[in-house]
Amino acid sequence: MIRLNTSGVEISAAQTLNTDTLTPVGSCSAPGKKWVRPSGFDTGLKAFNSLTKQKEPLILAREGIATWYSCGPTVYDHAHLGHACSYVRFDILQRILSRVFGITVIHAMVITDIDDKIIKRSWEENVSASVVARLYEDEFKKDMLSLKVLPPSVYLRVTENVQHIIAFIERIIQNGHAYATKEGDVYFDIQSIGDRYGKFVGAVDSHSEPGDSNKRDSRDFALWKPSKPQEPWWESPWGRGRPGWHIECSTVASSVFGSQLDIHSGGIDLAFPHHENEVAQSEAYHQCGQWGNYFLHSGHLHLKGSTEKMSKSLKNYITIKDFMQSYSADEFRMFCLLSKYRSAIDYSEGSMSEARASLGTISTFLHDAQAYMKGQLQCLPVQDANLWERLAETKCFIQAALADDFDTPRAMNALMNLVYHGNCQLQPSDGTPRSPAVFGAMSSYITDVLDIFGISKLQSTADVASSSGSLEAIVDQLTRFRSDVRAFALARQQDDPSTGAPVKRGPYPDRMPLLKACDALRNDLAPMGVLIKVRSTGCILRPVYTWTELMFFFCDFRIEEPTPRGR
Repeated sequence: MIRLNTSGVEISAAQTLNTDTLTPVGSCSAPGKKWVRPSGFDTGLKAFNSLTKQKEPLILAREGIATWYSCGPTVYDHAHLGHACSYVRFDILQRILSRVFGITVIHAMVITDIDDKIIKRSWEENVSASVVARLYEDEFKKDMLSLKVLPPSVYLRVTENVQHIIAFIERIIQNGHAYATKEGDVYFDIQSIGDRYGKFVGAVDSHSEPGDSNKRDSRDFALWKPSKPQEPWWESPWGRGRPGWHIECSTVASSVFGSQLDIHSGGIDLAFPHHENEVAQSEAYHQCGQWGNYFLHSGHLHLKGSTEKMSKSLKNYITIKDFMQSYSADEFRMFCLLSKYRSAIDYSEGSMSEARASLGTISTFLHDAQAYMKGQLQCLPVQDANLWERLAETKCFIQAALADDFDTPRAMNALMNLVYHGNCQLQPSDGTPRSPAVFGAMSSYITDVLDIFGISKLQSTADVASSSGSLEAIVDQLTRFRSDVRAFALARQQDDPSTGAPVKRGPYPDRMPLLKACDALRNDLAPMGVLIKVRSTGCILRPVYTWTELMFFFCDFRIEEPTPRGR
């Protein structure tokens, strides 16, 4: 087994892998199509396993350790919200395992940096495939950082593992489960594994993979294919070529975790053929019947009103970069938390407004609770015994919900219910006996739960909420003053009222310094996070964040104002 870099730094093949790593260790279960309940450490959780189509007890090979492999991106373009939804959802699941149930997650992810789409993009841009791949790999990692997705323990690139892929394919051939053609292709032999192919619903009846007419079975899929002219290639026993799509994940996952994997995750669209073929390859290599114990699949993200998933091929996507211009990472996480990770989810302005409103409700409660604890908010007598009881019940309920297939909608519903009952007790009134301790406990628990889910601690935000009101007023006054000065400077000359003689219609020359001063103010404010954009519509102040968030993000908002005619 290799040593993982827990800071998420890429580890190349030369640094980590050797031929011993690719030797079957014989620890996976005996051959068979039926799922076998693993032996090992029972976590007390249940997870929906796509291999059985039902919830199963989550049992790990080692106590307190979960080995987790996920399919990374094919880096040929910008990542979109469909990708973000899957990665954020599984990031939440891993945070729950780690923070709530004390399980250390060892997560490996492959970066597909050689692929038909990457090659096509490199031809279009007249650069090498490696340049395209590195560019969009870096963009992907920046996008994940902006969404607060924790990096895996290790990233591995396909191009840095090609020699190990070749060795993996050779072993599959030796075991009698793959064959080479005279044209230089290598195919997996589906018939060689009998009825063990088709572990996921609908797999057997699904469409076969296109390929050479020399395939023995139409379902056979490519492990290796010869490179065409001007395509990247590597030397192999079958000639110059490159890996097929599915073999990369089997090789990389096996090189990191050996012949036994606890959890494999990905979007539901990857179940077939990708994960089906990945399982077939891995079990053929390791000569076992159950290589991966649990397959977790996330539901598709749809644009509301559409039944099609968000994808680049359908050109119905929103890039993560564009999305982040209007919403925050916390708002997107709340959007994901309000639905089950394996359910399809509709994206719309309405659904994002609901997520934003939920965060706002929590933030308001935390602010009011802080004010009450500081004696700044006087309320009617608080029934603190009832609140203590509700807090204890909420803790038990959320723990149970998260243990039941990571049911975040139920958990969030319980949290919002606690906020509701807390708000009911915070009724402004004249000075009365106070009960601040229970509100301190409630606030602490709520912020802890949100922190587990990857949402910023709103309690700290609440501490500066009162200051944000002053900030808003200051910026509003500054905006109004600048707009008035600018309008005065742009006023156009009229006909001479005494003679009626026409004059050149345009700004008064002596007012031009005022216009330059307005532009200078706009430029000076930009480095401070205040962006004033010229638009063709009326003057609008549209914050990117809430005012309390602005206090933490250096007042990052946009002011939109009309475009003057003739300028």
